[in-house]
Amino acid sequence: MTITEKILAKHANTSHVNPGENIWIDVDVLMTHDVCGPPTIGIFKKQFGENAKVWDSQKIVIIPDHYIFTKDKHAHRNVQILREFVQEQGLPYFYNPGTEQYKGVCHVALAEEGFNLPGSVLFGTDSHTCTAGAFGMFGTGIGNTDAAFVMGTGKLWIKVPETMKFIIEGELPPYLMAKDIILKIINDIGVDGATYKAMEFDGEGIFSLNMEERMTLCNMVIEAGGKNGIIQADEKTIKYVKARTDREFEIYQNDSDATFESIHIFQAHKIEPMVAKPYLPSNGVPAKTLKDIQLDQCYIGSCTGGKITDFIAAARILNNQQVKVKTIVVPATREVDAKFDSETIHGKTLRKIFTDAGVELGPPSCAACLGGPPDTFGRLNSDEICISTTNRNFHGRMGSKKSQTYLASPYTVAASAITGNITDPREYLEK
Repeated sequence: MTITEKILAKHANTSHVNPGENIWIDVDVLMTHDVCGPPTIGIFKKQFGENAKVWDSQKIVIIPDHYIFTKDKHAHRNVQILREFVQEQGLPYFYNPGTEQYKGVCHVALAEEGFNLPGSVLFGTDSHTCTAGAFGMFGTGIGNTDAAFVMGTGKLWIKVPETMKFIIEGELPPYLMAKDIILKIINDIGVDGATYKAMEFDGEGIFSLNMEERMTLCNMVIEAGGKNGIIQADEKTIKYVKARTDREFEIYQNDSDATFESIHIFQAHKIEPMVAKPYLPSNGVPAKTLKDIQLDQCYIGSCTGGKITDFIAAARILNNQQVKVKTIVVPATREVDAKFDSETIHGKTLRKIFTDAGVELGPPSCAACLGGPPDTFGRLNSDEICISTTNRNFHGRMGSKKSQTYLASPYTVAASAITGNITDPREYLEK
């Protein structure tokens, strides 16, 4: 069996499962947030009763993050519904906006708080819950109805996915980031190329990445239709997890005779800095081919591109430079934001590098990645063109339906901020 199959077999209390088989599995963690939490709660109460209790209060994590820093009354009401439910159920893992408990973006917060454990099963009411697969676990997004069922029973009926393997051979060039790799893969297989498949990443190029870069890879498997992304846990994984929790976990490896739906091999040195043009993540081309695209805004943030690794990369390029167009930086979490003052490049903190460069800093949240209310920080207006470290570039994804979003790595976004046009980061990294 593959890693994904082994995890699902364990949680189905059986010794073996096959791709395509439908099974009941036990759930380790259910996560929801301010967008999907209220409807999930509504369905839960309708199906299980107004006074029903969740199956296990220790296994439900509620992380408001999408529409937090806004005056929108509907957004505030959503958070209040979560507060009331948490109090009613006695849920300990609630990261309450406006308090010291507030964290920021759910997918990064789950890792920071030690919920991402090798060998475990995590479901979340957000498609990018697949981020967690970077930890050698099964993490995937589900709808509100499924989440309500998990909330009441701790179980879910799922189909075992086939596994596609993606091998990155060779040492990664210094200008390449995980975002370039995943954009190249999605460009090759298309937005439906991995529909309901597990996308497993392997090879020297993958295991050289730190945990945050691995999270970027797994985060975007949903943009190829993938059910989950997964990377075998190694010493880097173990070190990251043990620094954040003392919970027990189990590491799984592929069997020597494991069957894969397909195997895709890439040579690291042949992958260039990539940019996905509007309006699909699969519209990838080398950054160097888009130098005539003039920009109105550059955006660095989100669960995909708002981790400290992403900002260190951006700061390497922005140090002692000035941005030519509006450039927005939004840390994913408060922990990341705090590191702006401790991480340095040539003796300067990231915060000073960004402010000296003319960058606008926003508070930790999803912010403009999902558009949001009109007062959302960084939201795109009509006809604006943006290059962003986020994960989707659909019509209206970051605001106006008339705007255009190009997806790229933090290196590429930072280089583009300096010139005002889409720019291959090698022009600055090699100086």
